[in-house]
Amino acid sequence: MLKALVTGMALIAGTGPALSDVIRPKPRPVLVSAPTAPAAAETVPLTATEATGTPPAMRPLGPPAPLAAAPVAEPRDPNKGAVTNLPLPRYVSLKSGEGNARRGPGLSHRIDWVFTRVGMPLKITAEHGHWRRVEDAEGVGGWVHYALLSGVRSVMVAEDMATFYSRDDTTSLAAFQAERGVVARVIGCADGWCRVSVDGQRGWAPVSSLWGVTADEVID
Repeated sequence: MLKALVTGMALIAGTGPALSDVIRPKPRPVLVSAPTAPAAAETVPLTATEATGTPPAMRPLGPPAPLAAAPVAEPRDPNKGAVTNLPLPRYVSLKSGEGNARRGPGLSHRIDWVFTRVGMPLKITAEHGHWRRVEDAEGVGGWVHYALLSGVRSVMVAEDMATFYSRDDTTSLAAFQAERGVVARVIGCADGWCRVSVDGQRGWAPVSSLWGVTADEVID
C-alpha cells in the first residue's frame, strides 16, 4: 500500500511542468515583523514610489542646452530669376504667332497686349511661377506663360536702315540691308558684332544696330 502511494505521488509529480519552468509573479515587498521568532525578522523598506504612489521629482542635471539659432536665409540676388535662377534681364523669342501679355501672372488677369510676330525678341524682366514678365523693343508687354517663349535667340533691327556685312568689319563688303523692325535669327555674337540670318541671307551687324542682345554678350 505504501509503495502504491509513493508510486502515485511520483506519477502526479511527473504529469505537470517542472517547477523551474513555471514563472510566478514576485510578491510585493512589505514591512513585516515576527516578535515570536527566535531571531529578529528582516525588514524591507518601501521605496518612495511604493509609499506615495508617485515617482520622486526629477532633479535637474544642469542648465538647459541652448537653442540652435535658426538659419538665416540668404538674400535673393535681384539679378537672378526667382524661379529659374537665370540672369535678369535676359532675352528670349516668341515661340508661336500669338502670345497674350497679361496684367498679372495668371489667367485671371486681363490681357493688355497680344504679340503676333513669331520669333520676335522679347526681354524677360521678372519671373513668377510659370509666368514671365516680358517687354518688346518699344517697352510694351506684360506677363506671358513660359510655354509661349523660346530660348532661340533673335534680334530686331533698331535703325532706320541697317547694313549687314560679309565680315565683322565695316570695311568689308555689304551683304544686304534691312529696315527698322525686321526680325533676324541670331547665328552668333562676339566682340560687339552679331551674325544673323534674314530670309536666307546672312551677314554681320554691330550690336548697336540691333535690339535683343547686350553689347558684351557672347552667343555661340
